[in-house]
Amino acid sequence: MSQAVLALGAGAVTLAGCVWYLPAIADLRAGADRPLSHRRAAAACVSGWTTAGIVAVLLLVSEAWWTPFATAVAGAAVTVGLRARAAVQHRRETREAARDWAELRLDRRPADTRRARSVVVLLLVPGTAAAVAAATALGTVGTVLRALRPY
Repeated sequence: MSQAVLALGAGAVTLAGCVWYLPAIADLRAGADRPLSHRRAAAACVSGWTTAGIVAVLLLVSEAWWTPFATAVAGAAVTVGLRARAAVQHRRETREAARDWAELRLDRRPADTRRARSVVVLLLVPGTAAAVAAATALGTVGTVLRALRPY
């Protein structure tokens, strides 16, 4: 098979890969809005597809087979290295998130819960009694005033 046919195939596959590398470029452009593991995975994706594009061009330009082959091996090594770093970072982020959620889910009650309940009862009972007494007094005063008022 000639290098031109391989270059055509590699170029077509690289163009079709835009469904992966365009969102990865968007993740890289988003910067700190995306987690570090996502950005590293996006960098791995972009480096892999860039390698495929460069290999397609080298297949057209160079006559020797070793140039595109060496480029493909080097690009694959960089891509695998970036993807491995992304996986390690993702595990770190997952552990940290799990630890944070575990802290939020702790069912801790304050030590002085009984005292707080007592304070609420002590505030509600006299307040309610005072309100009943005030309403009774106003009702009584109103009745007395109506009785004293001439028609």
